[in-house]
Formats: sequence, structure tokens, C-alpha cells
Amino acid sequence: MMEMSYMKNPTIKDVAREANTSKSTVSRYLNGAKVKKKTEKALEEAIKKLNYFPNANARRLVSDRAQVIGIIVDDISNFFYSDILRGIENVINKFGFHCAYYSRTSYYQGEWGFMDLAREKQVDGLILVSFLKRSKIFMKQIMELQLPVALIGDAEFEDDIFSVDVNNQLGLEKLVHYLAKMGHKNIAYIEGPDEFSATYWRKQGFERALDQIGLSYNSDYVFKSDWTESGGYQTMERILENKDITAVIASNDEMAIGSIRCAHEHNYRVPQDVSVVGFDDILVSKWIYPALTTVKQPLYKMGQAAAKHMVSHLVDKNDCTNKQKRLLLEPEIIIRQSCKQV
Repeated sequence: MMEMSYMKNPTIKDVAREANTSKSTVSRYLNGAKVKKKTEKALEEAIKKLNYFPNANARRLVSDRAQVIGIIVDDISNFFYSDILRGIENVINKFGFHCAYYSRTSYYQGEWGFMDLAREKQVDGLILVSFLKRSKIFMKQIMELQLPVALIGDAEFEDDIFSVDVNNQLGLEKLVHYLAKMGHKNIAYIEGPDEFSATYWRKQGFERALDQIGLSYNSDYVFKSDWTESGGYQTMERILENKDITAVIASNDEMAIGSIRCAHEHNYRVPQDVSVVGFDDILVSKWIYPALTTVKQPLYKMGQAAAKHMVSHLVDKNDCTNKQKRLLLEPEIIIRQSCKQV
């Protein structure tokens, strides 16, 4: 009978010996503390050479941490969130934590139910990713949790908890100013559903920009829809009845794509007969015809910002009381071929 041999799992002591440093330095490095660049490089090489994996249970006993950050997402199957999640992982993983993902839509208690993760100390912190409006009651519950929390999206005007979002108002202002420079004065606006916080802020941006450039707000040029392609299509049918309108701002790309399809199928040319712009810069926006002028959200940076706030609590143990709580990142207008000078 053939005798099988088993290699002993390397320990912190082995890593320290290989990297020519102390066990305490290895331990600090593995728990996310900063070490000298030279030491960091030596430790990385030693860990790789020895194929060392930290004992998660032992680390939890020592640090009283789960080494896990809970990421609660509206719908984890929605590709829109992928850049945000990459940004979070990019930061969190560097500091020895793991991300545990939960989809709000597939959990029977919704976003509320995940508070149990915090109360039972299954996670060291929570990052909540949702662009739906959050209620005052929900925000009160969040602030009572005894662990770090970061919000991506709406914060219900609450200044006592960290949140990060795109500056939706500024994004719409940029679109209006761009169309005005192209000579457009009769601009239609398709707003989104009320349950999303961005709907309010983008509408504010539209109204404010009109005032800035000296154009009057015309309620007949404002249309309510649902942020879907079919909603954009149906709304565009109504817009095309008004021959004075020369440009359409759809408050998201899906409605803009539906609007362009509607125009084509009703024998209107984009941008020769009507200009169309969107918001979000989803992947397909550069592949449709004509390629869509839109506003790009810094989703990756939003994920990074939330994760950095989390790390500042857990690793650096910084007191974030006096730091900026509401962070709005600047969006970028992406000029393509769906607009024409008039």
C-alpha cells in the first residue's frame, strides 16, 4: 500500500522567518495595518512562496472581527451595479476583509432584514447600495446600529451618516447647457419614477439650468415615464406631436434608446430632425445608432469612496465624526452623435 505524505500548513512563524521579520509584523500586515514598503514586498513574496493562507477562525478570535463586510444591493443580477461592486472590492480586499453580497430583492425581509447581520455581528460593517428613496424610519434604524455603515445612493437628507452618490443635479445641468450651446431652446424632458431619489435631483438640475440660460420652464415640455425603453418609446410618440421641440433629454439611457427607436420608426431622423440625450452611459449607449450623447456616472469611484470610509473606521480607527458625510461625485458628459447644431 502506497503511503501518502501531507505537507504541514505554513504558519505565521514560517512567513516571518522567510521574510526576515517578526511574527508581530506579519500579524499586523495580515490585519490590514501599514508596514514599510520593503517589508510589505518581502511579506508578499514569502506568502506566495509558502502558499500561506491565514486561519480565519483564529483571526476572528484575536481581533473579535468577522473580517467580512456585508454589501447589500438592490438587485445583484443588475449589471448596472457591477462597477460599484468592483470599486468596493478593490479597496476592501487590500485590507484583508472579504465581501459578502446580499440581494435585497431576493431576501424576504428586504433591506430591513439585513440589519440582523449587524446585530448578530456576522459582519464588521455594512455598505448599502440602493438608488431608491430611503425612509426616515429606515435611516433612524441604520444610525442606531453599533457598527460602521456607508450608503451608496439616497441618504434622505441625513447628515449624520456617510453616503456617496453622483451629483445628479449637476449632470442634468451639463446636458441642458450643452444643448443650449448647440442652439436648442425648445427642450423636452422625460423624468423618471418618483421612488428613485435621482428623479428629484435630475429634475432640479433641468429646472435650474433653464433658469441659468434664460429659458422659461414649460410644463408642456415635461413628461413622466418609468425609466424603461418601452416607456421612452411611448413618451416619444407624444413628444413628436409637438413640432416645436428640437431636443429631448431622457433622464436615463434606456428611455433615450426607446425614444430614438420611436423616432426612427415614425420616420424622424436622429439627430437631423430631433436631438436626443440620456443619462448613465450604460454599455449599449455607444453601440446604438446614432451613438448616444449621455452623462457618465463615476460608479467605480462611488464604490471606492464607500469602501475607503469603511476602512478608515475598521483599520485606521479614525474618528469620522467631523468628516464630510455626504459626498457627491462629479459626472462627465460624453459627447457622441445623437445631437445636432440648430
